Amino acid sequence: MTYVLLTTKPGRFRTEPGDGMRPVETWQYHHAGRLRARYVIAELAGEGRITIVDEEPPQAVNRLPSKFLPRYETVQAARDELAQLARGPGARLERVEDQS
Repeated sequence: MTYVLLTTKPGRFRTEPGDGMRPVETWQYHHAGRLRARYVIAELAGEGRITIVDEEPPQAVNRLPSKFLPRYETVQAARDELAQLARGPGARLERVEDQS
């Protein structure tokens, strides 16, 4: 299996997994005490499309092929990529536990 990172920036846009994608983990990125982004590590079982929904006017919906997303061979490799974002003063990354 391979994995991809799906990004949502609250109030700006959200990314929704498409067919052939299964969310595995959700992470929140905080900087300077504010939530800046949510990331979903999703397992990619085939080539599908992601949906990007603009939350700011003018609202738009775009469907893009998953082939344009960076791929990671393991969940840990995707976590390592996220950890690179949380470097520096005021940055914090936290895992969101599954609510089901």
